[in-house]
Amino acid sequence: MKKVRSPLFYVGDKYKIMPQLKELFPKNINVFYDVFAGGGSASMAVKAKEYKMNDINSNIIHLHKYLREQTSDLNKFLDKMYKLIHYYNLTCSAKGELPENFMEVKKNYKKTYYAKINKEGYLRLRNDFNLNQDNMDLLYLLLVFGFNHMTRFNKAGEFNLPVGNVDWNKNVENALKNYAQFNNENKITLYNQDFEEFILKQKIGDQDFLYFDPPYLITFSEYNKLWNNETESRLYNLLDELNGKNIKWGLSNVFTHKGKKNDILQGWVKKNNYYVYPIKSNYISRFDNSIKEDTTEVLIMNRKGEEND
Repeated sequence: MKKVRSPLFYVGDKYKIMPQLKELFPKNINVFYDVFAGGGSASMAVKAKEYKMNDINSNIIHLHKYLREQTSDLNKFLDKMYKLIHYYNLTCSAKGELPENFMEVKKNYKKTYYAKINKEGYLRLRNDFNLNQDNMDLLYLLLVFGFNHMTRFNKAGEFNLPVGNVDWNKNVENALKNYAQFNNENKITLYNQDFEEFILKQKIGDQDFLYFDPPYLITFSEYNKLWNNETESRLYNLLDELNGKNIKWGLSNVFTHKGKKNDILQGWVKKNNYYVYPIKSNYISRFDNSIKEDTTEVLIMNRKGEEND
């Protein structure tokens, strides 16, 4: 099935494995609760009558609100982005706009050629944004051209991510087109709350489905610095409470990763006899992309997966 990625290119995005996950999700969903929404690729891949997307990261929710407004007229938005890309002298392979020495730079800097070309313009872009952080156009460009498509601010509140080896390419535009279609054809509500606060305020129906993709306790990334044993246990207690109310949910997580084991997770699953489905993971070694990391990714559900009914 088609893999649909959000134009926010969020770290930990599940777009590569969503075809596996959605086969296990209920076939008829009224409201899809994307509790740790991130970039929103899970919501974009699932068919439902309504979507409620939540994330505690206020920057990511602001970007969602911005993109929802901008993609209501995608062509107008793209034209604005093209002008900014040209103004900052950044590359735009989507339109074939590359410098004359592009192939020479690519030959000499095989893994960092876009970073080499875009660095000067990117730093100017970053400086301009830090002078006026209300300019969401500049923040989105920083997300596209920045290292690993991340949003990161220092203690002084300044965006401080270095340039990435990326550019404005066809993948960016395809992601924006998919997002525009999803945004313009569906009923979507955004929330910026703690996961438990978000859920406890909702009136959840029999045909609703809750998807949880929290930070993983045994992996490290910029977005899971606030996750610990206490929040992990709080999540499990919430899931148990929802199960007691016959509310359907699914939880993405990993049992093992790089030699580490999540014993808390495995003990909780065994105690409650929840359904566990192995997922073919997309974790790849950064040193050799032919070698997969020692990662056991799973989808845990409190109801039997649809494909096995």
